[in-house]
Amino acid sequence: MRLRRVLLLLIILVIAFLLLMPTKVQPVAWKPSAAPSLSDGVYAQNHRLKASKQIGPGDIDGPEALLLEGDYLITGLHDGRLIRTSLDGKQRQVLSDTGGRPLGLARHPNGLLVVADGVKGLLSLDAQGQLIPLATEANGVPFGFTDDVAIDKSGHYAYFSDASSRWGYGHDGEAIIEHGGDGRLLRYDFQTGKTSVLLDKLEFANGVTLGPDDAYVLVNETGAYRISRYWLSGPKAGTHDLFIDNLPGLPDNLAFNGSNRFWVALYAPRSALLDGTAGHPWLRKMIVRALTVLPKPVEKRGFVLGLDLEGKVIANLQDASSGNYSPITTAREYGDWLYLGSLKATHMARLPLAEALK
Repeated sequence: MRLRRVLLLLIILVIAFLLLMPTKVQPVAWKPSAAPSLSDGVYAQNHRLKASKQIGPGDIDGPEALLLEGDYLITGLHDGRLIRTSLDGKQRQVLSDTGGRPLGLARHPNGLLVVADGVKGLLSLDAQGQLIPLATEANGVPFGFTDDVAIDKSGHYAYFSDASSRWGYGHDGEAIIEHGGDGRLLRYDFQTGKTSVLLDKLEFANGVTLGPDDAYVLVNETGAYRISRYWLSGPKAGTHDLFIDNLPGLPDNLAFNGSNRFWVALYAPRSALLDGTAGHPWLRKMIVRALTVLPKPVEKRGFVLGLDLEGKVIANLQDASSGNYSPITTAREYGDWLYLGSLKATHMARLPLAEALK
């Protein structure tokens, strides 16, 4: 009888916790399309990423952004450091420490290294190693989660994302569950120092890349499983559309090979739990409360897609085997290799391009 009372009390406490614990998250109801199959079709699961090889000794934390220059890779780490490493990982140099979390990197034609820092905003690093703040807000709204950056060939503009103006770095889970549409695609003018908003109301604006001839810019909407396109020139200039929709996972960073391919890193496959509760804000709020004490239900799967210039899938690379390299948050093509970075792994990796495109 006493055990029964204790169990009943525990059940009541758990229910009260799930229903009443204060939380800042205010979920918005939405209706996602049915997730594409991973059993067959264009997204059928496979082990093609198993052929990827580790770069370096595995002693760095979260090499998210990747920028290859000559025989060196530049990346940003969880502790705020920007490092340059040889392709075998044996030679390493610390370029700077942003004091935040560098998530996106791009080289300006004048030599500046431009950094999208999840905490500090848009920064640049000069040849003397001095960090220069470029932008921290747009239209009076401070950046909450500066995520990725791309620079046009002329060096006039930097295109970058603010994943969420409401949620800061480290709170991506809350932002995606909330689905509040507070992400933005932004443009920084190097000549005037001004930042303008190209697109707002995005669902966790993440990876950014420019298309052929800088005719358009793509931005990942992680929380909506899609890639949006904003036209910069031609008859569609100033308008936007969808480049690809209903992806099988959460798109993270984007990269263009400069010719005919885009690479999309998927953080993880979609969650049936999140999709199934999308139309029920009160259930999603309960999930948020539960995740304060339980691990996030994120499948550990390496996942990268290659897309052609029309948004069609031309490469489907996965690996859900034990010990896989995941979550993959960056995939960039350089020469004969596809380089992989991760928000949480302790090393970078690479896969022969021929294997990726097989």
